[in-house]
Amino acid sequence: MNRPVAAPSATPPALPGLLDCAGRTVAHYGYGSAADGRPRLHPVTTLAGRTVTEERPADHPHHLGVSIAVPDVAGRNFWGGRTYVRGQGPTALDNHGVQRCLGRERHGPGGFTQSLAWEADGVELLREHRTVNAVELSGTAWVLDLSFALTNHSADGLSIGSPATNGRPGAGYGGFFWRAPKEAAPPDVFTADREGEEAVHGRPADWLALAGDGWTLVFAGADEETRRDPWFVRTAEYPGVGSSLAADVRLAVPAGATVVRRIVTVVADGRPDRETAAGYVRRAVTA
Repeated sequence: MNRPVAAPSATPPALPGLLDCAGRTVAHYGYGSAADGRPRLHPVTTLAGRTVTEERPADHPHHLGVSIAVPDVAGRNFWGGRTYVRGQGPTALDNHGVQRCLGRERHGPGGFTQSLAWEADGVELLREHRTVNAVELSGTAWVLDLSFALTNHSADGLSIGSPATNGRPGAGYGGFFWRAPKEAAPPDVFTADREGEEAVHGRPADWLALAGDGWTLVFAGADEETRRDPWFVRTAEYPGVGSSLAADVRLAVPAGATVVRRIVTVVADGRPDRETAAGYVRRAVTA
């Protein structure tokens, strides 16, 4: 059985606040409000100061900058908003969970590690160990290195799903997710050999770039397991990129098992070409 836990406090605990790189603050980390249910990075900026995240936009108020968000953990919603129910569509349910900070093991200006309990209905479903680091790559680019390990400490197995696994084709989001700012024109999106939302969405790729007005984000899985996850991509409706834990089928997490992922994101000023983007990724993975 999953173990009961104390009800989460209405006021989120203090978390590491600022993330610095190259002598300047490039991100703020924490809970935006007690109602958010999960910590996030926002605002995140380029080294020149351009903001490359968005929080609580009108089109999706539950999008919170950069976060680890999953719409279905054993039927509980750790994404926010409505839950996709097979045969009904998006449905408002009283099934939302929270990610409660249990403490931090390391905290410095360039990064931190922390433990979080994923709780719903007074029960801890998963225990997460999260590591976040910021590393300078050049005078115009830095890398956000984010890894998370989700462990099922209970005696029972559980599984992670998505709207796609619950009947909504193409909506396999859940896991690492980056909401970028909506601008006058949709951003460009491309990989080493494909370009455009339709061409890159739902496919794995060694790296994927999202380029807006004066900024570019280059996402990459930093290990083989993460690189197997397809990319969830939106540009026309809103700008967002995620690495999908359960794109087509539910991801089983047996009792005692741990799911580990590591995503590096190059945050660059300007518009690097494909060769430069690939070079950034190679350096980011080993930085």
